[in-house]
Amino acid sequence: MAVFDTPKEAFGVLRPVCVQLTKIQTVENVEHLQAQLRVVSDTALQELQQYVLFPLRFTLKTPGPKRERLIQSVVECLTFVLSSTCVKDQDLLQELFSELSACLYSPSSQKPAAVSEELKLAVIQGLSTLMHSAYGDIVLTFYEPSILPRLGFAVSLLLGLAEQEKSKQIKIAALKCLQVLLFQCECEDHPKSLEEHEQKQLGDLFASFLPGISTTLTRVITGDFKQGHSIVVSSLSIFYKTVGFILADEQLRRDSTVQAKPAVEHRIAELMVHREADWVKNTGDKLTVLIKKIIECVSVHPHWKVRLELVELVEVLLLKCSQSLVESAGPLLKALVGLVNDESPEVQAQCNKVLRHFALQKVVVGNRAFADILSENLHSLTTSLPRLMNSQDDQGKLSTLSLLLGYLKLLGPKVSFVLNSVAHLQRLSKALIQVLELDMADIKIVEERHWNSDDLSASPKILASQPWNQIQRRYFRFFTDERVFLLLRQVCQLLGFYGNLYLLVDHFMELYHESVVYRKQAAMILNELIVGAAGLEVEDLHEKHIKTSSEELREIVTSILEEYTSQENWHLVTCIEAEEMGGELTVKQSGLQAITPGAHTCQVISFPASSKPSPSICSMNSNIWQICIQLEGIGHFAYALQKDFCLLLMSVLYPVLEKAGDQTLLISQVATSAMMDICHACGYDSLQHLINQNSDYLVNGISLNLRHLALHPHTPKVLEVMLRNSDASLLPLVVDVVQDVLATLDQFYDKRATSIVSVLHALLTALAQWFPDTSNLTLLQEQTSEKEGSHLSQRPTTLNKGFRNTATAEDIELFLLNYLKEKNVADGNVSDFDNEEEEQPVLPEVDENASPPDVEPPLPVQIQIARDVMERCIHLLSDKNLKIRLKVLDVLDLCVVVLQSHKNQLLPLAHRAWPSLVHRLTNDDPLAVLRAFKLI
Repeated sequence: MAVFDTPKEAFGVLRPVCVQLTKIQTVENVEHLQAQLRVVSDTALQELQQYVLFPLRFTLKTPGPKRERLIQSVVECLTFVLSSTCVKDQDLLQELFSELSACLYSPSSQKPAAVSEELKLAVIQGLSTLMHSAYGDIVLTFYEPSILPRLGFAVSLLLGLAEQEKSKQIKIAALKCLQVLLFQCECEDHPKSLEEHEQKQLGDLFASFLPGISTTLTRVITGDFKQGHSIVVSSLSIFYKTVGFILADEQLRRDSTVQAKPAVEHRIAELMVHREADWVKNTGDKLTVLIKKIIECVSVHPHWKVRLELVELVEVLLLKCSQSLVESAGPLLKALVGLVNDESPEVQAQCNKVLRHFALQKVVVGNRAFADILSENLHSLTTSLPRLMNSQDDQGKLSTLSLLLGYLKLLGPKVSFVLNSVAHLQRLSKALIQVLELDMADIKIVEERHWNSDDLSASPKILASQPWNQIQRRYFRFFTDERVFLLLRQVCQLLGFYGNLYLLVDHFMELYHESVVYRKQAAMILNELIVGAAGLEVEDLHEKHIKTSSEELREIVTSILEEYTSQENWHLVTCIEAEEMGGELTVKQSGLQAITPGAHTCQVISFPASSKPSPSICSMNSNIWQICIQLEGIGHFAYALQKDFCLLLMSVLYPVLEKAGDQTLLISQVATSAMMDICHACGYDSLQHLINQNSDYLVNGISLNLRHLALHPHTPKVLEVMLRNSDASLLPLVVDVVQDVLATLDQFYDKRATSIVSVLHALLTALAQWFPDTSNLTLLQEQTSEKEGSHLSQRPTTLNKGFRNTATAEDIELFLLNYLKEKNVADGNVSDFDNEEEEQPVLPEVDENASPPDVEPPLPVQIQIARDVMERCIHLLSDKNLKIRLKVLDVLDLCVVVLQSHKNQLLPLAHRAWPSLVHRLTNDDPLAVLRAFKLI
């Protein structure tokens, strides 16, 4: 389609259409005109602007009712003209502004007209396009006192649409148009910098609208979250830009002198505002109320862009209006600090940037320095912290702790000045101790037992990805949201990093000693203080801060470790176990509950009146968690000290190994996690490496403690964990200790059998793994390939099959026939005995060694140990405790596996064990019968 570039050509095309529209105002004529306008160049249309606008304006001003569709098409056509041309006449600008605004006003009701959403959107876009089409400085001449009524009318209309309309599109369009009218548009058409008199002119004019703008936008901002984040973001932007412009300290300083009011009509003069001191004070007080409402709502808004805009609001108002909004400075800083730990990285980054700027520029808010306001706010927060932690829900606790964390980050080393106040330190510690109180009602912690220790030889890297607090979730009395606990950890770490570490550790150690109620919480706080003091997980915003030296940190850790591993804090009652000790039942500090694995019922042990009362579930849970928290602390200390922890390794390795063998599952898991932390810090590849490198120290400690087993009842557990997590290189070191264990069993078989038999089971399990017998497997394969012969020739095969625990029906039949034959021999049947004698010559063929008959070769160490263990266990097969009998049967099974290639050692012991095994088969608990049959 041809384009008409010259005004003459364009006029020839547009004249008949404009005349037709002037005569008959219809939608078709308007659309015809707009179609013709599309083929006219912008240059030609600029020359014919007022001529083309005349029929459109005439249509709008024609009295009488008009169809909405006609008005909408006229406004859209007018908007098209304005988007292609510039308005260079001030009167035309004002008249068009009034005519467009009138399209949305109902004179009869004096309220926005009830028109269609399409018309509202068209008028709003028309107003926005009109203000953008104002040429050069002509837009500034628009903002004169005489325009105040018309401008106020348009502002009210747009605010009403932004607040009351349901259409999101209209709301956003109204807010954008309001930005244009208030000179906040970011497009290039508007001048970016204004002269002083121009700023004053606009400031005086907009001051009249400030009450209406601020209150309406506050209602929009604090409205329903469902309205959409973009509406809230636009409203926040208009709010702080308008307030920041009208109440800017720079403008108000120039307006401090009393100036003559401009010569305007009396009606308009009443609308004008002179920004004198009293007006600024009253307006600032009223805005403080609105700002607090906005902060309270927006700081918890679910969308991060809204919270990010709040950061911008705080920055603008504090930088531009620090004198006029003195009362708002505290809430604004509080909002900014509360967003320092926002979940959105964008909000965090912008917050830190603004706060760094405030700190470096030494911003003065009112007459006070930035740091002084922070200190005052922190004092106020710590004063009310115990009450807040007690009364708030999880979301409230998150907000309060985020605020506390922000103050600690910003004050940095100056935190010490606040904590030096005894009252503030006590309030802060009281709040932390209170909120960290654990819920001790979970019975599952006591129930979960550690029946079979798994192999813990995984590498530190594997278990490092599984922190101990993921093994068992902690339940707190006063909150359920895990984010609250994460914030509490960060608070404690920052206190350790910036605070006086000696003062804090002494204070919380006093609370640790003061009451059992405080002990777990104090230990958790102490653990995080040390991690924070090492500076490993702390973001330092202060370059000149001096961290705690490694020597001081190691000294403090040493004192805490001594307290953690002391007898009264390390060996606590974690379960109930009944054992006969000296003829009376006692409560043991740790061990298995009297629950049979696989059983459906649990027998509750009843203690006689003369014995100690049973501890409650809550008290045992409390003790379990205290031990776990202290073990966690050891892992934290290793993480904090890194290589320096090697100097403390000898003081903690033995106690931690002791807990790694604990029968309470949670304690065992946390102790293992702590050992992995130690491995990582001290440079060990695995737990096996850690144990092997320090085995001489551990074996020496075990040997000494076995001599005083009554004082150190957990000693066998250490040896048990060592055996489960080491290799054959450990055997030469523990030979003497094994003999000590066997001697202890001989001496205290009626008191310590349970723990010692567990050690023997771990020992034989290790020997079976370290020294597998491959020759027996080859022999077994050869024998199974042969054809079936006589009963006597099948007997070795049956025994070997028994080692594999894969007995068939034929094997059982053969076993019973052999048993009957041996029983006849035992009863004195000579003929059977002779037959047996005839079979004996086959046995010497088994020995192929050429050594002299009077000199026996020395037995391997593992064979000697297995023989000695089997000798002791035979005596315990008739123990009255079912648990011991079951464990002994398992140990004997392992002894057979180890001794299977040394028949001269195995067969006499098997003969000695036979009567007790028969008794187990014929007169015992079904579990014992099954185990005994498996062993046979």
